[in-house]
Amino acid sequence: MKKKHLSLLLTLALACSIDFAFGCSSAVISGKITPDGRPLLWKHRDTDFPQNSVKHFSGKKYNFIGIVNSVADNPNEVWIGTNSKGFSIMNTQSYNLVEIKPGEERGEANGRVMCLALEVCATVADFRIFLDTIAKPSLIEANFGVIDAQGGASMFEVDYYNYIEYDANNPKDAPFGYIARTNFSFAGKINDGGGYVRYMEVESKLMPAATTRELTPAWIFNELSRSFRHQLLGVDLRNGDFNRPKTNGWFIDNDFIPRKSTASSVVIQGVKKGENPDLTIMWTILGYPPVSVALPVWMKGAEKQLPTLLVRNGETKVAPLCDKVVTLAGRVFSYAQGMGSNRYFNWELLHNPAGTGMMQKLAPVEEKVFSFTVPQIEEWYKAGKLDLMQVSQLYQDLDVYIAESYNELFGL
Repeated sequence: MKKKHLSLLLTLALACSIDFAFGCSSAVISGKITPDGRPLLWKHRDTDFPQNSVKHFSGKKYNFIGIVNSVADNPNEVWIGTNSKGFSIMNTQSYNLVEIKPGEERGEANGRVMCLALEVCATVADFRIFLDTIAKPSLIEANFGVIDAQGGASMFEVDYYNYIEYDANNPKDAPFGYIARTNFSFAGKINDGGGYVRYMEVESKLMPAATTRELTPAWIFNELSRSFRHQLLGVDLRNGDFNRPKTNGWFIDNDFIPRKSTASSVVIQGVKKGENPDLTIMWTILGYPPVSVALPVWMKGAEKQLPTLLVRNGETKVAPLCDKVVTLAGRVFSYAQGMGSNRYFNWELLHNPAGTGMMQKLAPVEEKVFSFTVPQIEEWYKAGKLDLMQVSQLYQDLDVYIAESYNELFGL
């Protein structure tokens, strides 16, 4: 009887931890509904690898950059990335497409498949062929979002043998011009999987914004990556009702889009059809988004230089910005008294009526990154190409500005 009771407890603990540790939120957005006509690909990554970084890869056919786990010396998995042809891909783990057999790891091939696809695919059509020709069973269980430099923007729900494509440019598949996914697939078992509450929040924000053409990388980071509205509970922590003196300023970290397990949030801003794919931008937040800031990254020239803050340091084995963010997140999730205590977070420390929360202090830092960078980007759009000397200087300026900001604000 005791063994059965213990087994039940372990099963429940595992069930509770799966969505917490491996959930992701995402969207593929057609250029038809963005202000500048360029498609967007967003992935908000949750994982048990808190240290993420940006890495350049020399591929078999195309070179690419992507988000990797910093713990790996020679990673062969990428979790969102873009290549020299402007093909970009991300995934969210699905939990309702495949019946996992004993000993199998759910979605075991997901990261490797994205790494391979970035090496050989230039378009959404190429990715279809890629999925048709890879060996089966593929060990894939995922929702893959892809965009390309031809205006393509699709979401693929993929299992071991089959896939279904949803085209963000097709009103039948995407009546509002975007496709969102968390940790379930529409083609999978009904009400299985995970991330339904997060999906509600993503949809509630994207739908009205799509009609008013507000969807930009900055909007996504502020309205989704840092959303503390919980659709099922009907609360929004930002309204002040959960701060002192009304409460103690603490809350439970469950089913918000940003969570303790969030290790990065990235928006890839593609190009219009006919534009130079070198102009594709990977806007990158490393670590827990409420205490991090976004930096732009380009594939062109990445073999020689990327922002120092985003690249794994050879000695510390972590990206400097992500390490700072992990430290700050540790202050937010500082309660450690017994089992399950890591689910509590100090909301007062993040956001408060006095405006002294970490998230509030960092908001103007990120705003300055965008205000400083966007005019330069517009010049490159007009020229039809990147100026690599200017890109290099931009990286250096942003590295210095952000590092100084974290030191002044938090002593890091």
